[in-house]
Amino acid sequence: MTDTRPVVLLQVDAVAKSYGARKALDGVSIAVGAGEFVALLGPNGAGKSTLFQLLSGLFVADGGRIEICGHDIRRSPVRALAHIGIVFQQPTLDLDLSVERNLMFHARLHGIGSGEARRRIERELTTQGLLERRKDRVRDLSGGNRRKVELARAMVHEPRVLLMDEATVGLDPGSRATLLAQVHGLCESRGVGVLWTSHLVDEAEAADRIVLLHQGKVRAEGTPAALVASAGAETLAGAFAQLTEGAAKAPETTPA
Repeated sequence: MTDTRPVVLLQVDAVAKSYGARKALDGVSIAVGAGEFVALLGPNGAGKSTLFQLLSGLFVADGGRIEICGHDIRRSPVRALAHIGIVFQQPTLDLDLSVERNLMFHARLHGIGSGEARRRIERELTTQGLLERRKDRVRDLSGGNRRKVELARAMVHEPRVLLMDEATVGLDPGSRATLLAQVHGLCESRGVGVLWTSHLVDEAEAADRIVLLHQGKVRAEGTPAALVASAGAETLAGAFAQLTEGAAKAPETTPA
């Protein structure tokens, strides 16, 4: 029988991280395959940000293992992190540089030559519909377009894994929907594996799988339909409340 499961690009095994006596992550295991959109759903304080700090190499786990495209992030951090693109919750663009110069700086950090960098930047900005604004200062762009630039930047070095950390915070509904559609498109067209953190239920409903994180532990995992069925709920928001035993407020369906 042919194995149709996607190739695993990101493997998190029994990862733990504590800050003093508080366990931010307690034996968390997650896998993301090629072309998969995996939503990491959880309330504030669930451990999502801590996990992303470990995945991006900002901090080191106390225990467990993280592998990115077969490279252990502890033993081979440079090789592992080369396969990751990240869009953080907090904006990280230089507002006074042009769109193109922001992306060129990122390309040089990854050792990409000028000619190849220009080709890739043109491709990514075309994908985002921003090629005509390549010379504009980032400061002059709307919030939605700035996020598009950050996504373009994250893809310039052609990562296999894309991490999206609450990337729609502060965006209007139309910009949120556009960003979600673009990231799903990257899964389909380029086989990118995506780990998308959110506290908004509607952003998780179209995921291939959902990982429900609460108080530093994985409480449930499966397709949206499977989680709803396992909880005996009518909606994903209802399943969230039941699977976390009502200890946390269910995530919102739209931004406040």
